[in-house]
Amino acid sequence: MTALDLSRWQFGITTIYHFLFVPLTIGLGFLVAGLHTAWYRTGKESYLRATRFWGKLFLINFAMGVVTGIVQEFQFGMNWSNYSRFVGDIFGAPLAIEGLLAFFLESTFLGLWIFGWDKLPRRTHLATIWVAAVGTLLSAYFILAANSWMQHPVGYSYNAVSGRAELHSIWAVLTNSTALVTFPHTIAACFVTAGAFLVGISAWHVARRRELDVFRPTLKLGLVTCLVASVLVAVSGDIQGKIMTTQQPMKMASAEALYTTAQPASFSLLTIGNLNGSKEIFSIRVPGLLSFLATGSFSGKVEGINNIQAQYVAKYGPGNYTPNIPVTYWSFRFMIGFGILVALLSLVGLWLTRRNRPVAPRWFYSLAVVGLFLPYLANSFAWLFTEMGRQPWTVFGVLQTPASVSPTVGAWTVGISLVVFTLLYGALAFVEVRLMVRYAKAGAPPVEEPPDVPLGGDPDAADRPLYFAY
Repeated sequence: MTALDLSRWQFGITTIYHFLFVPLTIGLGFLVAGLHTAWYRTGKESYLRATRFWGKLFLINFAMGVVTGIVQEFQFGMNWSNYSRFVGDIFGAPLAIEGLLAFFLESTFLGLWIFGWDKLPRRTHLATIWVAAVGTLLSAYFILAANSWMQHPVGYSYNAVSGRAELHSIWAVLTNSTALVTFPHTIAACFVTAGAFLVGISAWHVARRRELDVFRPTLKLGLVTCLVASVLVAVSGDIQGKIMTTQQPMKMASAEALYTTAQPASFSLLTIGNLNGSKEIFSIRVPGLLSFLATGSFSGKVEGINNIQAQYVAKYGPGNYTPNIPVTYWSFRFMIGFGILVALLSLVGLWLTRRNRPVAPRWFYSLAVVGLFLPYLANSFAWLFTEMGRQPWTVFGVLQTPASVSPTVGAWTVGISLVVFTLLYGALAFVEVRLMVRYAKAGAPPVEEPPDVPLGGDPDAADRPLYFAY
């Protein structure tokens, strides 16, 4: 394998690994803030215990996300220096804003939330977790704006003298049409992930009749979050698909392995045969569905891979502009399939627990625990499709991937670092899973009485939270 192949593998592994933590951090941050708000408004001890329980799992996940995110950004300078040199003026701007503004908010105020339980007034302490949650949202937007520029470059011009792309309008980059539709789609997926996380762990405790006052409400909260967020994922994904067809028609054609232009175009749920379009043995198809996904009309025209390839050769010069079709075809279907399974599981769960029914069938709790992993699979396949479907471009229509790799980094260097990264990330995954399982099984921490107030009273005592035992 060449240095280019190994660099792509390394960046892909790092990206998928990092994004295992990101959606849970974003979605769970807001759910923890909601539980904290419920305790603040009602004073119920069960909400307080739930806040601390889910907050601890949130913090473990947040720490892992920070570590892997920093490593990912360093790869731009290590393995992809030509890319960084070419687009650094543009790509670096939203990433710098993310670090200086968004990450500052989430890390600073999360620290205040962690250490402020027995030191800050309740209202101020509540505000810190909300600011931290909003910080994760802002962080996601700026990073998605940078990625969306790679999908649909705007607000720049090419300087032939320096050989670099130069930023003309940061506003155009931040209001990129691709970013505006990718952001709600990604955030909705984050809430699906967090909702399934709540459902899976809550179901494990409810099935064992443990701390029902804490985990029954969070089970219902997770089910509602999953269902509502799944609907938002479907709606925003439909809009995103139509914009993708306009901006990157090859990606939509590769999602269906559609080699010849069709009107209307059917969507294959399953195809057995040769994905180069030369032979199809068996296929289950939905008539007109691909046309609707691409154009909004069941009779719309969808261009095929061969037609688009010819157009790109005429526009960009000789070359192969077709992505890896088996990867795009199956990742697109796994993304949708796992997402549908999460929605169905949440719908069944809400039906089984309707009208405050005390106990659902035991099989549901087993499925709920397994269902915890479904959003992670859907998210991973979604990023595989998004990034692999753009190939051979790093920046669509501007810079190809072979021209982006570092010229002085050899295959052995990348290969050794890839092995080290993989082993290190494997160790980190072991630590993460062990910590998560340990604290998830331990249940919600008990409440302790606050210490005696010194003689003379404490003017803020009534506005301070209770102490906890871990």
